[in-house]
Amino acid sequence: MEIDDAEIKKAYPSSESKSPVKTERKEYTLAKSYQKNKQQIQTIEKGAVRTSLEDLVREGAQRMLAQALEEEVNAFLGRGRYERGNGFRGYRNGYHETREVTVGVGSVEVRVPRVSRIPAEVASQGFQSQIVQRYQRASQATQRLFARLYLEGLSTGDFEPVFRELVGETTALSASTIVRLKGGWEAEYVAWRERPLWGHQYPYIWADGVYLGVGSEPEKNALLCILGAREDGQKELLAMSSGYRESKESWSEVLQNLRQRGLEAPSLAVGDGGLGLWAALSEVYPTTEQQRCWNHRILNVQDKLPKRMQPEARNRLREIAEAKTRSDCELLRDGYVSELKAAKQKAAAETILRDWDDFVTFYHYPLEHWVHLRTSNPMESVFSGVRLRTNAAKRMQKPENCLYLVFKIVERLSRNWRTLNGGANLMTLVLERETFINGLRHKPVGPEKVPVMV
Repeated sequence: MEIDDAEIKKAYPSSESKSPVKTERKEYTLAKSYQKNKQQIQTIEKGAVRTSLEDLVREGAQRMLAQALEEEVNAFLGRGRYERGNGFRGYRNGYHETREVTVGVGSVEVRVPRVSRIPAEVASQGFQSQIVQRYQRASQATQRLFARLYLEGLSTGDFEPVFRELVGETTALSASTIVRLKGGWEAEYVAWRERPLWGHQYPYIWADGVYLGVGSEPEKNALLCILGAREDGQKELLAMSSGYRESKESWSEVLQNLRQRGLEAPSLAVGDGGLGLWAALSEVYPTTEQQRCWNHRILNVQDKLPKRMQPEARNRLREIAEAKTRSDCELLRDGYVSELKAAKQKAAAETILRDWDDFVTFYHYPLEHWVHLRTSNPMESVFSGVRLRTNAAKRMQKPENCLYLVFKIVERLSRNWRTLNGGANLMTLVLERETFINGLRHKPVGPEKVPVMV
């Protein structure tokens, strides 16, 4: 590999102005000065080789693409260049204007052949290349890569400067490129929303309304989402649809859709304190037990307390929620409520006691599942990943577009969701409606035999 003179001079700045660098031989080890200059030469050589390889691959791709386009025209006309065919199918008419198309190795220049005077019975729309389509500026694989980067949280403004260096200045990386790709997401979402659920059982579901701040009334547009745990302990997103806030009507529509698609009544539903959800659940799945989220209750209690008392409230309520038995939990609750009343914090004390039974339902289920059931964290963790990857308020102006984007992001994140503790064996016990008391399986003992007096 030849090295440019300017690069050699840069590597040896003392070659003209100073005397040659003296090196001392120490057995078989060269002095550091020579080693340093040798490393600089190797770095230059590697950079030159890399650039040369990229150019070689790009030129090869350009030649192969040009050859493929010529073969496509030959097949269309039924003859090669300067050959005669059996039937007239048109004339070669030069090439369209040269344009760059982005492929995996960068941008390559393309000249798509033109064909004129094509009989209508041969092709009513004329010759249109299927290899490089009209107005195409990037290969399908490259477009899918852009969409994947978008889903991973990079806006076009984030990755455009970097990709300009990799694939050239003329590459189509505008926001409209992503918008066109999102057209396919709508069809995928519709197919997912209508898929049947008969093949699985879901003993647990988590429900929450997520506000992403889009549309003309961002404070009212919510994504109503339901996450389910299958019989094998794997989580699966069951429903996601737009709703007006978290009203009973909106939640009823979501739950009824699930029932029509085959979702049997879950054993337990976990959610926050939204009244619309629980009112709808009581009508659609009246046998499903309810578990309120402890994280939301902690926040509600803290809102009733002065700032100086909020850290202690968080610690005390966590201690209550993590008690080993329900009796211990209620003993700790009574003690803290008494302290709050003595401190004249009656509103906070009443908040703790409100709907108490719905906060301790998890004691009727396996101990291994408590960490999943005490809060709506399984749902919150899903949308923390969504918020990390996109700022929907800036990207989307229409709620339906936000819906399709979030659906694709959640689909991507679902590959890494954690399964429930205990696996399929423990889930089977829940599905069989086994009795659990304070997290432990309860095996009823038969009635004692009373001796008969003779």
